[in-house]
Amino acid sequence: MGILEKIKQPRDLRTLNAQELKVLAQEIREEMIDVVSTNGGHLAPNLGVVELTIALHRVFNTPTDKIVWDVGHQTYVHKLLTGRQEEFKSLRLHHGLSGFPKRAESPHDCFETGHSSTSISAAVGFARARDLLGEKSFCVAVIGDGAMTGGMAFEALNHAGHSNTNLIVVLNDNEMAISANVGAMSSYLTRLRTDPRYAQSKEEIENILKRIPRIGNKMAKAAEKAKDSLKYLLVQGLLFEELGFTYLGPIDGHDELLIEQTLELAKQKKGPVLVHVITKKGKGYLPAEKNPDIFHGVGPFDKETGELKKKATTPTFTQVFGETLCRIGEENPKVVAITAAMAGGTGLSLFGKRFPDRFFDVGIAEQHAVTFASALAFGGMKPVVSIYSTFYQRAYDQVLHDVCLPNANVVLAIDRAGVVGDDGPTHHGVFDISFLRIIPNLTFMAPKDENELQHMLYTALCQDGPVALRYPRSVGQGIPLDEELKELPIGKAEVLRKGKDVTLIGIGPMVYTCMAAANELQVRGVEATVLNLRFLNPLDKDTLLYYARLTKRIVTIEDHMLAGGMGSAILEILADAGMTDVAVERLGYENYVEQGSISVLQQENGLSVEGILGAVERLKVLQRLEGRNRG
Repeated sequence: MGILEKIKQPRDLRTLNAQELKVLAQEIREEMIDVVSTNGGHLAPNLGVVELTIALHRVFNTPTDKIVWDVGHQTYVHKLLTGRQEEFKSLRLHHGLSGFPKRAESPHDCFETGHSSTSISAAVGFARARDLLGEKSFCVAVIGDGAMTGGMAFEALNHAGHSNTNLIVVLNDNEMAISANVGAMSSYLTRLRTDPRYAQSKEEIENILKRIPRIGNKMAKAAEKAKDSLKYLLVQGLLFEELGFTYLGPIDGHDELLIEQTLELAKQKKGPVLVHVITKKGKGYLPAEKNPDIFHGVGPFDKETGELKKKATTPTFTQVFGETLCRIGEENPKVVAITAAMAGGTGLSLFGKRFPDRFFDVGIAEQHAVTFASALAFGGMKPVVSIYSTFYQRAYDQVLHDVCLPNANVVLAIDRAGVVGDDGPTHHGVFDISFLRIIPNLTFMAPKDENELQHMLYTALCQDGPVALRYPRSVGQGIPLDEELKELPIGKAEVLRKGKDVTLIGIGPMVYTCMAAANELQVRGVEATVLNLRFLNPLDKDTLLYYARLTKRIVTIEDHMLAGGMGSAILEILADAGMTDVAVERLGYENYVEQGSISVLQQENGLSVEGILGAVERLKVLQRLEGRNRG
């Protein structure tokens, strides 16, 4: 039996010696590589926090003490150490262990995360609740250097420093490189500052100086001033100290015993403390160390070679978007691209390489990205902001207030729209139609396939005013791409099939599901109209009302929530037109959607040919036809 198998709860870690801790770290890495190579997941971030996580659970006593993980994609080690080893092989699978903290899974998961820069705010909240209740516990936020670029993190740092409550922030820095000479000095200063005898000596010297008659206080102040001058010359972390934090570090994030020693010192400090640890993303697995970006979030791979197992031959919507933007950018020098720390994920890496002066990665700062784009537009450029659907939620005020209200020429590219698979409810893009379609001035469209996507992007960049373009994570339909880009008529739906018995309305790739269902219905003697709605704002009211009057039966299908979605918009149009005799069945999601493959989640929620056939059955179309035939 390995050491990992003996760890049933975090308290079991405290019985291990230094050699056993090293063996445990290796076993954890092997287990994570084994599972993620099969299931996919966030491998590189987790490999980088093995020693840090072990140290946290040896020093702190969860769930009494609170450890809040920022983003949460680096919690696989935490899960293995908190009683979830048996379920670990189900990581990210349908009905399996979540890839992020989940309160329903374990009392050790005190706060659910999935988006970045929230951990310090949550830790401050836990700390203030503890203080108000008169309890004794420690509150720890673990945040990466990338997440620290988010404005919310600085808001929380400011509040924490002002409140002066006892709180520990662990900054997991896996990007900073420290050169040899600076590193030696930093290590020396760290050894001094993490030695309890150093802190005790400072207090003793200060007390001795203050007891000197007449000049004691002046000498103590002079010594303090001298100390501060030296600190400003040599010590890193001044920003955090100016915000009211005691700064400890930087320290080696793979020296488990040093991390423990530093965390123990942090526990003794009064007020907020920031512990700065340097880690290596992908630590212990060479392919992940060499390619941390690829292994940040990776699909199944060969663990012996690191080669990805699945290589799609059909391009994804994201790839077509990125290539089309480059194509348009060649012709139009005013086109600029903006991403919020997701250049690769949004397909903008190619644009960044080809047009580096017109590419802006603003970090994890979606709010800034959108307002920045608005000003670029008013400055004469044609900005395209590409952000995942779930992260546009963070920039809603900026979309509404800074882009749409003043009618800025900004293209909002909404990647990862609809369910995204194994990342689960924090990452599904199933709310954007609801919160965007209601905004005045915003043209909002969604392509059914990759060919329509390239035409829609071209159309968006031809418009005056804001345009939103929504498309999924998945591969395209394998449709050939037209050589010539064309401008689509704004607000016009596409009639793909005409029938008099029922109208099937889809948006995005769900249109192809409608076409497949229409073929099946034809076999059963039902003639279906199929509409590719294309535009969510403005809606093609004339076409919708024409086919509503003709068929009196409508089925809508969308990879989105039902509340406020495309189906709701169509119901509003029918109500405004007084068409109370039209029966409508809507297919979509009714609640948060859990993790699982895209196809499984859609099938489970009725977004399928079978789902459409069931909706047509509920509309009693066949019975209506039989009655009409008998008449």
